[in-house]
Amino acid sequence: MPAVTPPKVLVTGANGFIAVWVVRSLLEAGFSVRGAVRSIEKYGHLRDIFASYGDRFELVVVPDITKEGAFDEAVKGVDAIEHTASPFHLNPNSKPEDFVVPAKQGTLGILQSALKLGKSGSVKLKRVVITSSCAAVLRVQPEPKTFSEDDWNDQAEDEVKEKGIMASGISKYRASKTLAEKAARDFVEEHKKEIEWDLVRLNPPFVFGPTIHAVSSPDALNTSARQFYEILTVPQTPATRHSGSCWVDVRDLARAHVLALLKEAAGGERIIVSAGPYLTRNTVDAAPDSDDKYQKGVPGSGKDAVHQIRYDASKSVRVLGMTYRTMEETARDTTADWEARGW
Repeated sequence: MPAVTPPKVLVTGANGFIAVWVVRSLLEAGFSVRGAVRSIEKYGHLRDIFASYGDRFELVVVPDITKEGAFDEAVKGVDAIEHTASPFHLNPNSKPEDFVVPAKQGTLGILQSALKLGKSGSVKLKRVVITSSCAAVLRVQPEPKTFSEDDWNDQAEDEVKEKGIMASGISKYRASKTLAEKAARDFVEEHKKEIEWDLVRLNPPFVFGPTIHAVSSPDALNTSARQFYEILTVPQTPATRHSGSCWVDVRDLARAHVLALLKEAAGGERIIVSAGPYLTRNTVDAAPDSDDKYQKGVPGSGKDAVHQIRYDASKSVRVLGMTYRTMEETARDTTADWEARGW
């Protein structure tokens, strides 16, 4: 009898803030993982932190995710794919295509490689999970609204079409996530008679929490993690203290990626993964005491606040069985990570 091997999952962008936690969560759940990174320089740290998993963790280099056939070799022999690679920055001087091309082409590229895999006679692949974003869900509007999986951010698409490079950085990012997710949805619909795998789309809002990948300083944190650092360490103005959005702990999002593979009912679904809304003043309320190193608020001061944006995350609970960490737990663990790094 041949040796029984655990299911193997390809994780793209494996050295990223979210992806490293996805890799860890998959390994802890018993999967084997093939991590795709852009260069050999990304290898060392990942091999070090996952060394205890031996040959259940391997790495491949995919230098340019926008290149045709970029993932053709990487997808061979895998049972599932977790596609997390996509740019997230808010540089207002970037051209729209700097956001849209890697997001959209990277997503289509992984799906095209998955399609080729099936046509080659391999039927091992069962599911593809892509990390989309609540950026593809929300719309900015004057009245408060709770958004669901039925909503799409056509607003950002329209702004980018109208203004081009003059559109705001956040709109360019939101448009890229919207266009990439729509492209994935349409690709599966177009090829539904040819594919034997299904697609799951996970939509998180801002992602906070501790980091486990190589980060040299707070300035090197990814956009959402750096925003959390600035919320807790930079004095807030009255305006910023009343600003906010919605959030999820990176460890909960990683768990959602694992559950999206394990739960049969998740196949074909678009699922919002959100712990709920926050205001900056509530976030600093959750910071631990540390000799005035972190900003302080007035505990409970925002309990009656009206949040402009909320997300209905009930599907994540119903389909995936999700539970979510509190902001207090995320703040405690994240600041402990900063302290351990000497920040």
